[in-house]
Amino acid sequence: MTTIPIPSHASSAARVFPPEFSWGAATAAYQIEGAAAEDGRTPSIWDTFSHTPGKVVNGDTGDIAVDHYHRFREDVRLMADLGLTAYRFSIAWPRVQPTGRGPAVERGLDFYRALVDELLAHGITPVATVYHWDLPQELEGAGGWPTRETAYRFADYTALAAEALGDRVPTWITLNEPWCSAFLGYAAGAHAPGRTDAAAALRAAHHLNLGHGLAVGALRSALPSAAQVSVSLNLHAVRPLADRPEDIEAARRIDAVGNRIWTSPMFKGRYDEDLLKDTAHLVDWDTLVHDGDLAEISRPLDLLGLNYYAPTVVSSPANGDRLPRDDGHGNGSASPWPGADDVAFHLANDEVTAMGWPIDPTGLSDSLLALHREFGLPLLVTENGAAFEDTVAPDGTVHDPERTAYVRAHLGAVADAIAAGADVRGYFLWSLLDNFEWACGYGKRFGIVHVDYETQVRTPKTSARWYAEVIRRGGLD
Repeated sequence: MTTIPIPSHASSAARVFPPEFSWGAATAAYQIEGAAAEDGRTPSIWDTFSHTPGKVVNGDTGDIAVDHYHRFREDVRLMADLGLTAYRFSIAWPRVQPTGRGPAVERGLDFYRALVDELLAHGITPVATVYHWDLPQELEGAGGWPTRETAYRFADYTALAAEALGDRVPTWITLNEPWCSAFLGYAAGAHAPGRTDAAAALRAAHHLNLGHGLAVGALRSALPSAAQVSVSLNLHAVRPLADRPEDIEAARRIDAVGNRIWTSPMFKGRYDEDLLKDTAHLVDWDTLVHDGDLAEISRPLDLLGLNYYAPTVVSSPANGDRLPRDDGHGNGSASPWPGADDVAFHLANDEVTAMGWPIDPTGLSDSLLALHREFGLPLLVTENGAAFEDTVAPDGTVHDPERTAYVRAHLGAVADAIAAGADVRGYFLWSLLDNFEWACGYGKRFGIVHVDYETQVRTPKTSARWYAEVIRRGGLD
């Protein structure tokens, strides 16, 4: 079984990465698979949300997406042509366990078995994410993540996936961006299931943490000893707007509910006192957190995944106009920041992507070094990329120099972090394919491979060809 290896550190000036470095790309099931009602799959919260009028731009849904369910072999050939050495995909909970309870549907698992076999046949290491936001709708009907029982159902589902694929998948990620699941989904209403209840969002955060810990236990029981277990967090690179006490306090509050609500229980076995104080008016933490929960949540991990797109610049409410509060994934009707909902947000600079997110690679190197110093774990960049207004030329080619420049700068930031001592073992570009971009529908393209949504024709963009050359050379320049 191949694992993400320990790299030797490279020189920042040379921008050469170690030979064992994992060069990857990432996707998520609901964004690419389609086949929403095939082979036993039942609706997830994203099926319900996207079919609710007004929730997704243009009324787009993931019913067909980019038809990866039927075209995965073609997509794996694209990965092989680009020279990818690793591919991060997610497993759709309602495809494997349609009601969120009971035995697995073998037809659903067969798809992932075939995908993994195809990847291995092309020399690509599979990295599986167990949960990328597609909670079975039946579990949401029973209360969703704000309900403690969902954490136990998640552990059972994780065990089913690990038992089916654990002999061939060496690296597992429990949750993808639980901040989005809890706070965009249950506080802001910007993501599925579209609820706007700050107290429910905090309960969801704890139960996502608990589900993570229970899933780690399930993975350890089912996987070979050499397998590696991780989580992918979209930790916010929080910066105060100015060196003023009130802005520094705003940064502390966002750091608490954006970052430390995950890292402190997962890696330190506690919820920090300032977070508990900030949110005490919303939830009774003594009742919410049961005896033994924190020990369960803080089970040791082998790796830590970081998803990075842009820094988060904040100030006190009096120090500037607020940006949209839902992190750019589609405007919610409420704040996704329980206990810090009056903080003002600002652009780090004026150079932005099509999502309106500022381009600042220093936030990536700073975050990697901060995580290395605080937790000492090997790190993966499990998502990094950008949406731009791509143009198809008359000859059918897709030139995207802005994306190439973006990825080049952020890979340089990874190299800087490695040179400064961070143990970074891989980079997964978001995303392999243009796809369903959540509440933004099909209007935002993150892929290095262009997809014509009418014909499903795939066309590698110039950024894909550039990335392939980086992989071939083992670094930049």
